[in-house]
Amino acid sequence: MRDKTVVITGATSGIGEVAADRLAQKGARIVFVARDHERGQATLKHLRAIAGHDEHAVHYADLSLLSEQKRVAEEIAAQESHIDVLINNAGAIFTTRQVTADGLEKTFALNHLSYFTITNVLLDRLKATPGARVVNTASDAHKGRRIDFSDLQSEKHYSGFAVYGRSKLMNILFTRELARRLAGTGVTANCLHPGFVATHFGDQSGGLLSWGIRWAKNFALTPEQGAQTIIYLASSPEVEGKTGGYYYRCKLAQPTREAQNDADAKRLWDESAKIAGLGF
Repeated sequence: MRDKTVVITGATSGIGEVAADRLAQKGARIVFVARDHERGQATLKHLRAIAGHDEHAVHYADLSLLSEQKRVAEEIAAQESHIDVLINNAGAIFTTRQVTADGLEKTFALNHLSYFTITNVLLDRLKATPGARVVNTASDAHKGRRIDFSDLQSEKHYSGFAVYGRSKLMNILFTRELARRLAGTGVTANCLHPGFVATHFGDQSGGLLSWGIRWAKNFALTPEQGAQTIIYLASSPEVEGKTGGYYYRCKLAQPTREAQNDADAKRLWDESAKIAGLGF
């Protein structure tokens, strides 16, 4: 990974923070997106200290907002001539339904649309880099979930965990369609289940959901354990040229039948492109 450029979202805490740390230790230059300025500066200071140089960079954005997704991706594209690895890792779970300034349900906007938008804005930089990789953090929370294309914004019914699970199903379908579209370009796309990890995830969800998540963390993996598959997909020669896969514990795994529905993957791509205002 020496001198390779890794762009990562969700890098100021949890598994994203560990992944950024370990990839920096391997010699990678980390370009990350943060929402909170104080945490962003602390992460940048840490990365510069462990890597021994000042070439890491931070950009600030609220990735639940479509305009911010586009802006920050365009800023990164303008500053980076090539990108070796893009890690889409930002995400959250919300007890109550929240609507962004774009009129989008917040889980959909942050957990799915930010992956879609940032990746597509950065595609030219990825394609310009031999052997570039896209790594998307999904989850086994997708199990038992289906996509209702007539209610992508969860207006008919909202349950925090169910909507979160659907967003993780979208991550897998997006990865699948992205891999298909990138065939022959040399760019690969894979996703992963990190396991249930004891991080700050879910702490701000509110209500019984937040309490339940905090209690369950007593039995969870450490962030170091949860980050291993991200690091593996970003750096291991074992997955060079492999694409469209869903991984758990650094091994290829089988997602649900719904997560392997290529018709849904294409339809989700088309609907997301319309919502994001991206023409292809």
